[in-house]
This record gives sequence, structure tokens and C-alpha cells, in this order.
Amino acid sequence: MFDFTSIADGFTLLFSAWGPWSLVIPGLIIGLVFGVIPGLQTSMAMAMFLPITFTLDFLTAILFLTSIFTGGMFGGGITAILMNIPGTSSAVATTFDGYPMTRKGLHNEALGISLGASCIGTFIGYSILMLMIKPMTGIVLSLGPTEMFVIILWGLTLIATLSGGYMVRSLLIGVAGLLVGTIGMSATGMIRGTFGSPYLLDGVAIIPAMIGMFAAAELFSLPKDDPTADKNLKSISIRGVLRGVRVSLTMPGTIIRGGIIGTMIGAVPGIGSSVANLVSYGSAKRRSKDPDSFGKGNPRGVIASEAANSSSEGGGMVSLFALGIPGGAGTAVLLAAFSVHNVTGGPRFMAEQADVIYAIIFANIGQAVLLFFVGLALLPLLATIVRVPRSILGPSVLVMATFGCFGITGDIVGPMTLLVFSAIGWLLRKYHYSVAAAVIGMLLGGMAESELLRSFQISGGNFSYVLGRPITLGLLALLIGSLVAPYVLSRLKLLRRG
Repeated sequence: MFDFTSIADGFTLLFSAWGPWSLVIPGLIIGLVFGVIPGLQTSMAMAMFLPITFTLDFLTAILFLTSIFTGGMFGGGITAILMNIPGTSSAVATTFDGYPMTRKGLHNEALGISLGASCIGTFIGYSILMLMIKPMTGIVLSLGPTEMFVIILWGLTLIATLSGGYMVRSLLIGVAGLLVGTIGMSATGMIRGTFGSPYLLDGVAIIPAMIGMFAAAELFSLPKDDPTADKNLKSISIRGVLRGVRVSLTMPGTIIRGGIIGTMIGAVPGIGSSVANLVSYGSAKRRSKDPDSFGKGNPRGVIASEAANSSSEGGGMVSLFALGIPGGAGTAVLLAAFSVHNVTGGPRFMAEQADVIYAIIFANIGQAVLLFFVGLALLPLLATIVRVPRSILGPSVLVMATFGCFGITGDIVGPMTLLVFSAIGWLLRKYHYSVAAAVIGMLLGGMAESELLRSFQISGGNFSYVLGRPITLGLLALLIGSLVAPYVLSRLKLLRRG
């Protein structure tokens, strides 16, 4: 189950120098700040600060981005508890019992429960990932180019089918993203989609495009300032927060269940923390001896939600490491960091760089411990950050994004790409297209093309080659099933009602 040689090498990578740890605490702080402000998503923070990682080594870059993710998962729950406004989509279920606790005067305890559950949830997610690495390596090494191409399509299909009733739109925009990802010169020397522009010979500048769609477009949709925010803010007592942490430790079953649910759901492309917190909350309510107390300030509701959304990070790493396919918006940014450092996730990465994978896992378990102390120290400050006017916040972040994109490309192409894809991202949100599907399609376009080309070369263009590969046929069945399942389930619901 464990590759002890790779584990030892991972420890050496992690603790032989301070470099990998140097940006972990700043990353946690950035994630907390972005998570606590309603409208600023964790993936947006990761995309905004991605250019900083260009000059870093691969391990330091990944730890910096994952620390932003870790901090953002807890940060989103702070305003959910204090103001009944989830800072991120992953904290929706936290409002159900967190805010009622605040109205009872138990806001410090609720924050402590959230902090304890977030730290332990992160620990559970990465611990499960560590247990899965060795078995997964043997499985993914049996996958060829045909299987990888089908998996890419299946991942996009899953994201589309879980887009809240807009499956066809999400499928279309995912395919469009794949096509955008193939713009430029191919491996065979063919030039596609450039419209004669020399700026597109190397393809669309993916990082500025991603920042535009995730970050800048989000700024155009920021909620208006809440004039009652100052009245709703409560004073923070560290002693009360610590009492809440102790309460969370008295409910290990709820935390472990939430952690396992979050990890399993996070491993499925397209679901992630936004769904994990709701599923975990529902599970805790069904198992409770007093389900009527949920929604009225039951601590188990906060624990279930926060443990699940934090553990989903470790689950999301499963498909990224094993297949090179991101499970959601956060891991899509990590995939972009992979490509910047010329690292490709998948079977070869797991076989040849297992020590790096273990180093990332151990570092993220360490981040869970650091989150406790950083979160505890910054809670009084974070509770007041929501007072920053949106009229100041939005333009400031947009200026930072523009300068960052200019630094990426070194010319006006970066800011222009940011502007164009900001408008595209805003339009996609307005008309209910999946931004995550579009970005993931762009990131995977080149990989899908190369895997399809290799499959064509190996098979000689003979489609019967696929019929002799049972794994490919099984994956195709799953792909078709994921397309048909939503329709079948909706029909069954209608029949039951009738």
C-alpha cells in the first residue's frame, strides 16, 4: 500500500530546505481573505496569484496554490456564520446552522467548530489520498492513449451533467473550450484557428484567459454593499472560539463521515466542494436522532458542512494526479501551474515522480495544522474585512490582474486576452453556461488532441482497434451512461409523481 522509498524521498524534498514552506502561510492568509469576502471565490484567488509561481520551483508553486485553497475553504464559512452570507459556494450549508448559532449569541463557538472541522477535514482528505496513491499507480499505468482520450471526454461530460439543468449548454461550451485549446500550430505542423494572426501561433494565452474568466468576470457580478453589515458583525473572543474547537472534537463520527463524503465527491470531476457540503449536511441530518434541530443551530450541521468542503480538496487531487484531469475550478488552476512548469499529470507522473506527490500530500497535511493557528490569530481581523466597500475592492483586484497578465506575456497580448475572456466569462455566467467546463476544455484541448493523434497512429485509423480494448469500451459505456442518466432519473421522478 505504501512506497516507502518514495515517502522517504518526499520527506527529503519537503524538509531539506525552507523553500517549499516559504509561501504556505502567505497563501493561507490570501485564501482566508478571498474566502471571507462574498463574491470572491477561492479559484479566483488561485488564478490571480498564479503568475507569482512562474519563477518558483514546481513544489513551492503547488504548495502556495493549495494553501490558498485550504485557507479559502475555511474563510468562506466565516461570513456564512456571522452574516448568513456564504463567502464561497462551498459554504452554503454552513449558513443553515452557523447563522442560527450566531443569533443565539454562540458565534464564537460556531467559528471554532468551523475551524476545527476544516482543519480535520483537510487532514482526512489528504490522508485518504495518501492511502490511494500506490493502488492507483498500478491502475493508471494500464491506460493507453485511447483510454485517456475517452476519460477527458467523460470528465467534461460529468461537469456538464452536474451543471444544474443546463447540461446541453455546458456540453457545448466544454467542446468550444477544447477547440480553443487546439488553436495554433499542432504537433504535426498544421496551423489552425489563427485567422492569420501571428499572436495565435502558440495558441491562446491560457493563463490570462483563465484569470479573465475566473477572476475578472466574477468582479462584474460582485454583490452590492450590505448597509446592515456593520450591525451584524460580532466581537470575536478567542476563548469562545477555542470552546467551539473542543466541541468539534467531541463529535468525531460526524467529522470523519463528512471528511470521507467530501473526499469521495471531490474525486468526481465537476462536483467538488459546492456539492460536497450539501450532501454531507443532508447525511448528518438523516443520521441524527433529532433531525428537527438542524437549521436551528445544531453544531453537527456546521461540522458536516465544513469537514466535507475542506476534505474535497484532497479528493480533487485524485483525478489531477492520476489522469491529469482537473475535478473543478481550483484544480483547473493547479493544472495550469503544472503546464507552466512542464509537468503533466497522469500515469507517467505518478510512476516517475511519486516522491513529489508524497511531498505535496505531507505538506498539505501540515497546512491543516498551520490553518488552525493562522485562522485563530486572524479571526478578529477577518470578521471586519467584509466592511471593505465593493467600489474599492473590485477595481483594485482588476488592476492587479491586468498587471499580472502583462507580466505573463510581456506585451499587450496578455491584458487584451484578459479583457476579451472577462467579457466571455461574464456572458457565460449571465446565460448559465459552465465557466469551469470552458476553462477545463481549454486546458485539456492540447492533451485531448495528442492522445487522439497517438490513438490514430497506433490503430492505423482502424476503428475496430477500439473493440479490442475492454477498458476503453467500459469508459465509453460510463460516458454514455452519464449523458443518459439525468434524463432517465427525471423521467422516473415524473412517473412516481404521476
